[in-house]
Amino acid sequence: MVTAEPSIFSRIIAGEIPADIVYDGERLIAFRDINPQAPLHLLVVPKTDRYRDVVELAAGDPELLAELVATARLLAEQHGDGDFRLVFNTGAGAGQTVFHAHAHVLSTAGRGGLEEGTLVD
Repeated sequence: MVTAEPSIFSRIIAGEIPADIVYDGERLIAFRDINPQAPLHLLVVPKTDRYRDVVELAAGDPELLAELVATARLLAEQHGDGDFRLVFNTGAGAGQTVFHAHAHVLSTAGRGGLEEGTLVD
């Protein structure tokens, strides 16, 4: 059986790749995006690589998805002004490049509005 290479997120979770981690919980980790698309751009990632995207996560573990959304809100309050955009890209055609479920938390942190039409991943 051929096994896939671990995603960059799995390698960050394992401590193999450094990241600017802002949250490390039992089932989720969050860190700053290395190519930010807004003044605040965090990634919230389940520590399991079982789910390729948010659709699989919602079907397989809706409680984990709810925890991810709650964590995104908490981080937007802690690192910004509480207003945020939560983005899930699902599939390569939608801009997903890392096939490990994750959410982008984008905020201007009180510095004006976010641009419409930004694809992130």
